[in-house]
Amino acid sequence: MDNESSLESLITSDNVDLTNCDREPIHIPGNIQPHGVLLVIKEPELTIIQISSNSYQHLGLHPEELLNKPIGTILKKTQLDYLKASLKRENFENNPLYIFTLKVQGRVFDSLVHRIHGVMVLELEPSKFVKAGNSPDVYSRIKSMFSNLSSAMNVREFCQVVTEHVQNLTGFDRVVVYKFDEEGRGEVLSESIGEGISSFLGLHYPASDIPKQARALYMLSWLRLICDVEYTPAPLTPTLNPVTAKPLDMSYSVLRSVSPIHIEYLKNMGVKASMSISLIQNNRLWGLIACHHESPKFVPYELRTACELMGQIISLQLSTREENEDFEYRLQIKAVHARLIEHISMQENYIEGLLNYNPNLANLIKAGGIAVCVDGAISKLGETPHNTQIANLINWLSESVTDDIFSSNCLSKEYPMALEFKEVASGLLSVAIVRSQKHFILWFRPEVIQTVNWGGNPNKPMEVSDDGERLLPRKSFELWKETVQLTSHPWIAYEINAARELKDAIVDIILLRQANELARLNRDLEQSNIELDAFSYIASHDLKEPLRGMHNYSNILLADYADQIDQDGKDKLKTLARLTQRMEGLLDSLLYFSRVGRIDFSVSVINLDEAVQQALDILSARLEQDKVEVRLPRPLPMIKCDKVRLGEVYNNLISNAIKYNNKPKKWIEIGYFAPGEPTTSNQKLAGFENTYIFYVKDNGIGIRSKHLESIFQIFKRLHARDQFGGGTGAGLTITKKIIERHGGEIWAESEYGEGSIFYFTLHSRKLK
Repeated sequence: MDNESSLESLITSDNVDLTNCDREPIHIPGNIQPHGVLLVIKEPELTIIQISSNSYQHLGLHPEELLNKPIGTILKKTQLDYLKASLKRENFENNPLYIFTLKVQGRVFDSLVHRIHGVMVLELEPSKFVKAGNSPDVYSRIKSMFSNLSSAMNVREFCQVVTEHVQNLTGFDRVVVYKFDEEGRGEVLSESIGEGISSFLGLHYPASDIPKQARALYMLSWLRLICDVEYTPAPLTPTLNPVTAKPLDMSYSVLRSVSPIHIEYLKNMGVKASMSISLIQNNRLWGLIACHHESPKFVPYELRTACELMGQIISLQLSTREENEDFEYRLQIKAVHARLIEHISMQENYIEGLLNYNPNLANLIKAGGIAVCVDGAISKLGETPHNTQIANLINWLSESVTDDIFSSNCLSKEYPMALEFKEVASGLLSVAIVRSQKHFILWFRPEVIQTVNWGGNPNKPMEVSDDGERLLPRKSFELWKETVQLTSHPWIAYEINAARELKDAIVDIILLRQANELARLNRDLEQSNIELDAFSYIASHDLKEPLRGMHNYSNILLADYADQIDQDGKDKLKTLARLTQRMEGLLDSLLYFSRVGRIDFSVSVINLDEAVQQALDILSARLEQDKVEVRLPRPLPMIKCDKVRLGEVYNNLISNAIKYNNKPKKWIEIGYFAPGEPTTSNQKLAGFENTYIFYVKDNGIGIRSKHLESIFQIFKRLHARDQFGGGTGAGLTITKKIIERHGGEIWAESEYGEGSIFYFTLHSRKLK
């Protein structure tokens, strides 16, 4: 048994109290309210497999007379045919729908059907069965309500119209609109009550009064009715559903039994019947229309349907009503936001655009003070904490707050050091512009000491049972006043959104400027590279002539004046000749490198095997002399490139693999990975999934990891000049240049003393 199932089996109506009610599985109570009958039906045979134990009282048949019998046992043929047709036509998944009026044993029922977890649930409730003319004119009353709603100036007036009309339509003694805050606490915004009924208007209630799982069910089902809190629950038989082997999920059932904790709570309030209509805004439970009656009260299905429709339409209008509140303030925020973006765009330093113009940042969102922190410098407007306190606060935001937007109207609750400056900053709205560099904008709001009226002491939401073993809902709902300190006026959603939009705009402007600057630098770099290539070509070409002359004159002096020069002089001339010859080799490499950057490539589709074979033929003497084994795991592909230049790439890589190898048995492997082909777990290789990856691998001396980047620098050598056959140190630089001109990349991996592998790509840059 999993943890959830185990928990659900432990918490029942017999042992639930306030220590565990937040974990009570109220969607699977195993019971129903007894004013109706619930049947669970298996499809497609439409057999009754589970039924409430009160079937005899309503249908005149005991559960054992109906279990495993076809539903046709209680339906007429016409009704059965209609049910079958409806099951094919309508969507009943988690969606209770009215099917027909059913008459059994002289009693009339409204029948509701829905599917859940592979079974069909049929619920039968007493029909309203009132004489024509006595039924309230539901349509005209709803029409009247919406007409009056249109004239409401704000949310509280809007809610007041709602409560008055719902009470008029349903006849409940008390109807209130109850709004949840972000932490689940509730406040009564409006109320309509009958004569002699106590008022709850303006009272607040702790979140524990309606636990999380109850709020979740209010999101699933728009309306909830409890006809009589004194009811005796009717259990389902069998207890477990035969199809699922679990208790029936009653999340969408209109007859679902209620938590005994909630029943006790209502009794303590003096409520005998209740009905709740959900108010849902932006996929969040905004609040409830809560209806209370001081005697048992049944609300017929037709009237409940009208109330449910009202709840859905009111929910849609709530967004508009809240947006219309403080309409001028919202317009001001949008206007100031537009001007701030204009100011920022004109200034190189966005801080100047935020602070030095009119309107400025202080005009965007109502606050007592503002701080803008960039690179350790703090600019302030209004009443704010000291610079040291702000710096410490920013450190905390950087380290402890993951979201770029943070808001709190009780900062000391999350950041205890805020007690030091509660008078100016009990509330904080912060925006991280660049978190890594600690660039922040902070809005501060001062402490506002206020009195909150609670329906009972929120610090004592429970009572101890007479036996002293269980914690039960509180019995006192008398007015209890609390003085609230260390809090500011709350940050409203559209203020937080305004801060987020400002942050996004600043970041976009910064990124745009960086992109423009990067483009300019790239243009400058491209021009510099062109000029450098030209300089390298001219310098290397022009220097070769005097160097050649110096080399020739050294040899002439040695040949023609050998008898006139002592041995020391001869040695120096030989050194001069050798140095000029080496210098000429370096200039040849530089000249060739500059040509690679300037000449046009002749690109065509080639057989790569042919290019590699030509490189191997050129190096065949060295391969044979050093007894190097060449491995070609498979034929190489056709590839679009400059054949001559790519041949030089392989020539350089293979010659290096031959040169830098001191093993008795030398080998070189030349291969590739095709696009989409599994490579290795290597992250670098995984970044090139859309292109060929070529490689040249050897078992040579290897390269230390700290040198893997520098080996591509021109004239960079890792060994003594004459060690491993000498060389100028330009081969890999030229190779890298050829690869990059093809649009690819080259890199090396190596294990020192074991060998190296050089990878390169052509035509396609690394995946981002």
